[in-house]
Amino acid sequence: MIRTPSKPALAGRWLREPVLAFAGNREHVYTKVGLSRFGPASLGLSEHPSTIRLGYVGSGLSIASAKERLTQFAEGVPGDGTYKLLDFPGVARNRGFFADLIHSERTQTITLNELRDLKQIRKRADRFPVAVALVSEKVRLLAQSEQRPQVIILALPDELLDLLTSVAKQVGGVRNFRRAIKAEVMQHGIPTQILLQRVSEAKPNARNVDPPSRVAWNLFTSLFYKAGGIPWKPVGLEENTCYIGISFHKLHGPDANIRTSIAQAFDDKGVGLVLRGPDFPWDEAKFGRSPHLDAERASHLIQLVLKRYDSETGHQPSRVVIHKTSRYWPGEREGIQDALKGVKQFDLVGVAPTSEVRLVRVGKYPPLRGTFFELGGLRYLYTTGYIPALKAYPHGHVPAPLQIADHYGDSSVERIAEEIMVLTKMNWNSAGFAGAIPVTVRFSRRVGEILKEMPPGREPQPLFQFYT
Repeated sequence: MIRTPSKPALAGRWLREPVLAFAGNREHVYTKVGLSRFGPASLGLSEHPSTIRLGYVGSGLSIASAKERLTQFAEGVPGDGTYKLLDFPGVARNRGFFADLIHSERTQTITLNELRDLKQIRKRADRFPVAVALVSEKVRLLAQSEQRPQVIILALPDELLDLLTSVAKQVGGVRNFRRAIKAEVMQHGIPTQILLQRVSEAKPNARNVDPPSRVAWNLFTSLFYKAGGIPWKPVGLEENTCYIGISFHKLHGPDANIRTSIAQAFDDKGVGLVLRGPDFPWDEAKFGRSPHLDAERASHLIQLVLKRYDSETGHQPSRVVIHKTSRYWPGEREGIQDALKGVKQFDLVGVAPTSEVRLVRVGKYPPLRGTFFELGGLRYLYTTGYIPALKAYPHGHVPAPLQIADHYGDSSVERIAEEIMVLTKMNWNSAGFAGAIPVTVRFSRRVGEILKEMPPGREPQPLFQFYT
């Protein structure tokens, strides 16, 4: 008798769009609307910065261009009347981020002679460390000035980038100039913001440059955060919960088999901390491309996070949620659970974008953001898609769902999906509506790419402001 294969069962529901909290705990689903109507979440609180005081590193021309563009943005930038390009309200004591923009008179100039000396180094790979050291020295001098800026604008001139247009290869990997600068200058203790000369001097409708209102929103959201402000807060995350993202990265150097583990931890208010875990060997030929920790190293990494969380908050979390983009091997699960033996509840979650399964919606729009469905025992969540609250689909690609590929813990999978929806909206480096992956995973990846540029033995900054 021939049996007909049974069709996999499909079941789903829509998860309501999470709201965010702004000044006075007033709520809205969209970052830009909430900031425009209510102001940032830190307004009226002790941590709210009354100024955004900027220092500058660059050539004389690139610094002048950056100052001019930021001053123009601070007056406000019109959009096109849609949610996609919302008007930017500007930056002043009485609107926007409710802080005065101050251009420090103290700048550090990359001179024409210094650029010429760089150009005379024939090989790009040899120029690379010299250029990084040059920018770092300028930042150091600014950081040691009497009136330290809150944020340093790295107005990188076109001439400098032209000397380093292609990445410089070295044994064991490829180096990225932006990441290398971030890794090097964080030792001076002031967050930096890279503002390319081509962006500062871009004409309206310039190719390969975002519209001015979008640039202004993203740039000033990042500057406000780096100056110590809180743009918005999450609503719906469980109190006293620590959310952790784990990623793994190759180290630069002769031994390409060495990996380092990175943990990016967030509390239920959205404040993040960066921790670098232990290095470990990983043989791709034997074990595959996706690294995993053994029990001892997994336990050590989570213990580092809990210790740092306690030192920052004064108490241990009552719940821990861990995200990574691969399944948990038995050793990892055992080590993590051992480290969490003093925590009341925990959830280990594996998430990854997938194009193997997609829903097709009747009509011209893609599936709704927040569509959560199960197919044949597998669970998926659309974190991008049509957004009913905006009556728009603000992306230029066909959305793909996240697969919740692994879950071991105390909460329901639906609760895990709801938290992921909130965490996709917690990128304080941008004013976009939401990302495709939760901030835990997104930032741990970005942090890892920067930390692998850091010299051995140097302690990384714990705050995420230094990595964006």
